[in-house]
Amino acid sequence: MRTPLLALAVSLIALGSAAAQPANIKAALTDPARPAADVARDMVRKPAEVLAFARIRPGDTVIELIPGGGYFTRILAKAVGPTGKVVAASPSVRDMDKAVKAIAAEPGYGNVAVVGFDAAAIAAWPKADVMLTAQNYHDFHLTQAHLDVAAIDRLLFSAVKPGGYLIVEDHVATTGAPVVQTADTLHRIDPALARQELEAAGFVFDGESAILRNSTDDHSKIVFDPAIRGKTDQFLYRFRKPA
Repeated sequence: MRTPLLALAVSLIALGSAAAQPANIKAALTDPARPAADVARDMVRKPAEVLAFARIRPGDTVIELIPGGGYFTRILAKAVGPTGKVVAASPSVRDMDKAVKAIAAEPGYGNVAVVGFDAAAIAAWPKADVMLTAQNYHDFHLTQAHLDVAAIDRLLFSAVKPGGYLIVEDHVATTGAPVVQTADTLHRIDPALARQELEAAGFVFDGESAILRNSTDDHSKIVFDPAIRGKTDQFLYRFRKPA
């Protein structure tokens, strides 16, 4: 049982944390239109901390790479507000863009645009203040994707405004793990390799956060394994495009 003093301390810490959240992020997370299933994931996804680390501001143009079911798409749309834009870049194969197209069609999400994700499409994207890829940079290396990752990274670099940011969140692999094999079998990537690739494309490493790290994950299981799903060790990196 918590002592009254301890309970008071915990309450004050929680209140201080909430008060420290940028107003646009706090409003996005408390939006009553968010699906209950999304809200339930907040404890493990830590969206307030991720968006604050990404320096998301009202009016920003944010490019979200491979948004999947749109968990971050909804939050980003509200965080950038009506003067901002969220560009959801998603492959159309196997209906991968179906969920975000449905979000873009909902009332209140008119600032969401769904675009393709291939070399030709990237050239037409608006320039981003912030580009975000959450749990899917490793997918660039999947055998079935047939991507020239170095070329794609250079194109992503060109799609970010000078002084803008690229945020990469992904599942950690063992140091030195072979990139293609690990992506195919575990859906993970060695953080050092991801950093090396993106720096080679021109991005400058600008910081990292430990908020998604989990030392109990030994990096040996596929991320969909029930024993580790939702609790993987993840890195969170911020890169900057030189002004």
